[in-house]
Amino acid sequence: MWRLTVFALAGVALGADPAGFHYWSGAELKGFSKSLAPKLNEQKSAGQPLANLGTHTFAISHREGDGKVEVHEKMNDVFVAETGEATLLVGGEMVGGKQAKPGEWLGDSIKGGVRRKLSPGDIVHIPARMPHQLLIPAGKEFTYFVVKVETK
Repeated sequence: MWRLTVFALAGVALGADPAGFHYWSGAELKGFSKSLAPKLNEQKSAGQPLANLGTHTFAISHREGDGKVEVHEKMNDVFVAETGEATLLVGGEMVGGKQAKPGEWLGDSIKGGVRRKLSPGDIVHIPARMPHQLLIPAGKEFTYFVVKVETK
């Protein structure tokens, strides 16, 4: 009679990761708030790509100021709040929109829309072509994991 014993060790890799598999620990993602803060641009934002898998990408972003209004023609956004706090203004109509690059528009404000407070652990899905803007309270910061998924 054969006996199979399986040992599972939390957090211990038992071999090489399979091709195409990606893993980011919660601690690693939270640590980006400190490593990205010194890299802020004039809009008080910094980001780092994590993986580009063709139809979808992964990145981490850090903000210490309001973002521009964004509209992506062919990309859905998924945000996972990691640290800090923000308000997401979503929906409505973009005001003052200008094409930043093919398929990507930036604007000044949103007419209408709804506001959602975001804090660590919150997840949002923003469909393609929907205006959205992150608003950061004065003196606060917000770090979030971003998944961009191409629409069909």
